[in-house]
Amino acid sequence: MTASPGLDPRLHAYDPERRLAETGLEDQLEGADWQWLTAEAGWAGNARLSLRAAPDAGAEQVSEVLPGEAVWVLLRDGEWAWVKTGHDGYPGWVRADGVLGNLPVGQTLTVTALRAHAYARPKISAPIVAELCFGARVVQGSGDSVTEGGRVWRPVLLPDGSAAWVQAVCFLPVSEGDVAEFALRFLDTPYVWGGRTAWGLDCSGLAQLASAAFGRSIPRDADLQQKALTAVTTPARGDLAFFPGHVGIMLDERRVLHANATHMRVTVETFGEGEYGTRLAATCTGFGRWTV
Repeated sequence: MTASPGLDPRLHAYDPERRLAETGLEDQLEGADWQWLTAEAGWAGNARLSLRAAPDAGAEQVSEVLPGEAVWVLLRDGEWAWVKTGHDGYPGWVRADGVLGNLPVGQTLTVTALRAHAYARPKISAPIVAELCFGARVVQGSGDSVTEGGRVWRPVLLPDGSAAWVQAVCFLPVSEGDVAEFALRFLDTPYVWGGRTAWGLDCSGLAQLASAAFGRSIPRDADLQQKALTAVTTPARGDLAFFPGHVGIMLDERRVLHANATHMRVTVETFGEGEYGTRLAATCTGFGRWTV
């Protein structure tokens, strides 16, 4: 089998081992034994979905799908489903029981808190029924908001249609600022390979999340992000800094914020200072800027 040089398995859904490919790639893949798949709309349920490289719980996590996020379902195979993420088209395998065929009808509410919980009742001592995060989506429920102890609770429907309550502050618009300021809110967040939430994320997940907060859509992985942005010689605040297999967000010309496995959390380093900062300065492959 040969594929078009332009095909990237992170951007195009094709699996040479299983001979699976999305419809639309027929003229780019050779061979008559491909199973051509037409994508159907689906959505993540109440919990984050681990997007894996293979239909195996032990396979590498390549990304995550957030509660209520759209996916394109290419194949359901027993306990697993092969999907493409709706926001960036990244293919991978998720547990099939975590993918819904539809969402509740109503006004969509997008979570803007870094981390949030949905409760069984409008009370902070009530049972927690779901973990939410920045970018997760729920639907406005029926009835009025409830004020309790100075807190305003909104009735919501979780992606599976079950009723819950979330504090209204979790849906406030992102405050004015810039990509760097928003990214700093993730300082000390645990490092998780393939993660893209404040419960745990990796370097490119942080860059993608912070960019998305200001309407900037960039690819999932660091090398793809570098190709997508305009290269600049002198970095400014909010530019991305690239390294072999790694990316960070510049706070100014020398300081970089990044999720890293050296500290296993999001930290700030200064180019040229200390062992790590010196290593980063020596291995930096360039800077990228959003110019669209």
